[in-house]
Amino acid sequence: MSSTYRPTTRADETVYRPGRWLALSVLVLAVLLVAVDATVLGLATPFLSEDLEPTGNQLLWIGDVYSFVIAGLLVSMGSLGDRIGRKRLLLGGSVAFGAVSVLNAYATSPEMMIAARALLGVAGATLMPSTLALIRNIFHDPKERSLAVGIWGAMASAGAAVGPVVGGFLLEHFWWGSVFLINLPVMAVLVLVGVRLLPESRNAVAGPWDLVSVALSLVGMVGVVYAVKEASSHGPGPVAGAAAVIGVAALYGFVRRQLTLPAPLLDMRLFRNRGFSGAVLADLLTILGLSGLVFFLSQFLQLVQGRQPFEAGLAELPAAIGAVATGLVAGTVARRFSVRAVVAGGLAAVGLALAALTFVGQSTGYPLLGAALLVVGAGAGFSFTVTADVILSSVPKEQAGAASAVSETAYELGAALGIALLGSVLTGVYSGFATPAGVPADTASAAHESLGGAVEAAARLPHGEAAALLAAAQEAFVDGLRTAVGVGAVVLLATSVAAWFLLRGQKLAYGVEH
Repeated sequence: MSSTYRPTTRADETVYRPGRWLALSVLVLAVLLVAVDATVLGLATPFLSEDLEPTGNQLLWIGDVYSFVIAGLLVSMGSLGDRIGRKRLLLGGSVAFGAVSVLNAYATSPEMMIAARALLGVAGATLMPSTLALIRNIFHDPKERSLAVGIWGAMASAGAAVGPVVGGFLLEHFWWGSVFLINLPVMAVLVLVGVRLLPESRNAVAGPWDLVSVALSLVGMVGVVYAVKEASSHGPGPVAGAAAVIGVAALYGFVRRQLTLPAPLLDMRLFRNRGFSGAVLADLLTILGLSGLVFFLSQFLQLVQGRQPFEAGLAELPAAIGAVATGLVAGTVARRFSVRAVVAGGLAAVGLALAALTFVGQSTGYPLLGAALLVVGAGAGFSFTVTADVILSSVPKEQAGAASAVSETAYELGAALGIALLGSVLTGVYSGFATPAGVPADTASAAHESLGGAVEAAARLPHGEAAALLAAAQEAFVDGLRTAVGVGAVVLLATSVAAWFLLRGQKLAYGVEH
């Protein structure tokens, strides 16, 4: 890849594709679809817990099975898009995503909800790699692509903001399943407009789609993540050990197979690029560190501080505002200073903001929480936008789907591991609280499963006992949240240091690619 400057001519029409910004508007609808779905689940969790009565372990599965499945399939779906066409995969996946959202909305048991979230992961695996790969193929000018990636990331953050606000409104007026049905109008617009505006792109020499590699990738990812979840929840044991062995063996087989196939699902040589590998690792660890805050913040705002769902959604807005603002200028700032300065600085800011949240309590005023969320969003906006740009710029456009899938796999694997590890940390601290005197054993057992379970259990007790049980549960939840965000702060600050060294000398491209 070379970078030069020259005026646009008729020969450059493939570089400056007409309608490229309108096409981008369709792609960000897909991003909104995924982002809204991810954030409304957190708000709906207390209502879902009351209706479906999941155990603490089932609640974690509802939260992370989507990430388990999507992490296992992203690489396979990214390479499938390279082969059959990214537009075709995106539009087909959008229809499936909308249909499975209905199944999520009308789930009647924890088991059905877990299965529906898993199917949503299958559909979701088709969306994000396709959007980034199409951006890579639509925008050949690196500066325009940086802006497009910034808009892509900003809209993901906007979706994260719109989800809680709209979801909060729906939860105050309808049942919890309605938060999943908001995917349907977005999906309908995406498909109807995308059919006309999106250009098709594929790798003409990609070769066949290797189903053995698909199976190895899925088994490997799910096995490893499940092992981590099982070990963190119940300690090392035969089940976690068996899952770890199966997962590692499958991933080893996947890597060996990719090195021998003439047309692999994932070209392992991509990881020889230090910038590519550093950006992927930074994304994974950042999401891991943030997961404890992201997944449990809505429960804190509603069940500890007593906010209504709509108010809780508005309270989370500063993070999205910060991410949108910095995401749009991240490419320009990275060219003005350096990639590693922007990424490492952004991650350090997130880490320090998480460290500040270790002082949060039940009666903490909103200014501290809002300021910390604003810094978290701003730092993440800088980091994620620049790392996405680095990943896309590091590979030929023919491999954009596979490279984008690696990037998204880092996000989803980080989310799954973060929810498993930090969620288990929080749950472990929470479940150890002392039961107030006079609370029946069966009621105490339900209260120790989750904070939502404690709220429901307290509603069946006399006023004095209910207040004591709820106060003990809320205090334990806050202790667990502080511990989880403290661990996240350490992870983010360590990742910042690693990014400073791994991204040394990395630059974003200038000019137009020819």
